[in-house]
Amino acid sequence: MARFGSSTRDIPATSVVPRHVAIIMDGNGRWARKRLLPRFAGHRRGVETVRATVRACLERGIEYLTLFAFSSENWRRPEEEVSLLMQLFVRALREEVTKLDRNGVRLRVIGDLSRFEPDLRALIDVSEQRTATNTRLVLTVAANYGGRWDILQAVNSLLTSEPERRGELTESDLAPHLAMHYAPEPDLFIRTGGEQRISNFLLWQLAYSEIYFTDVLWPEFDSKAFDAALQSYQQRERRFGRTSEQVTATSPVASPPTGTRLDA
Repeated sequence: MARFGSSTRDIPATSVVPRHVAIIMDGNGRWARKRLLPRFAGHRRGVETVRATVRACLERGIEYLTLFAFSSENWRRPEEEVSLLMQLFVRALREEVTKLDRNGVRLRVIGDLSRFEPDLRALIDVSEQRTATNTRLVLTVAANYGGRWDILQAVNSLLTSEPERRGELTESDLAPHLAMHYAPEPDLFIRTGGEQRISNFLLWQLAYSEIYFTDVLWPEFDSKAFDAALQSYQQRERRFGRTSEQVTATSPVASPPTGTRLDA
């Protein structure tokens, strides 16, 4: 069963520091083009930003970080670029999982993994199992993921398990079948690179997320840029359908958790 409630049914607890941050990491290709480099150089640099962002989440007490690494629509890109992205994914898993495990980070990969090569699927499985007991941060990588795919696979899964419930289903029935059933809905959604759309990412889960767009390209999204997003979030009034007067009358938000530093 789902461990977390839905923001369209219940009012979730909020805090100064978002519990869950979801990011579309956009701008790798443009970063490379500005430097007269091949697009793949931008993707390689982007992995370094992922590493720094994980560190920033640990230090700031964020519990869940979800990154959109490869959408179901990204297969439309040039074949050579897709191949290089798959190779980069494999290399990142092999090089980063040890550090993630040492620092208490649990890795999860969501999406339709059936299209990936068997060796990559096996590597994902091993990486998830190795980090399965870690609790400091849940790092989710969305790969060959699409929000519409997620909802459709959840519906199909639910109807397969409970066909007699047709016509009587509720949000709480569907929630355990979604790809991110193990995490609360994102408090803060960030998209780098200047574009202002959600691009088929977490369509169900972003219903009441605070949205932050920045012109900063992903390879340049450093701790200062991340803190700017967090500061913007802290200035928002999260009403969840209520009035400002109702929000003011409720209890103050919880204090932010104490962060810890990332080991080398």
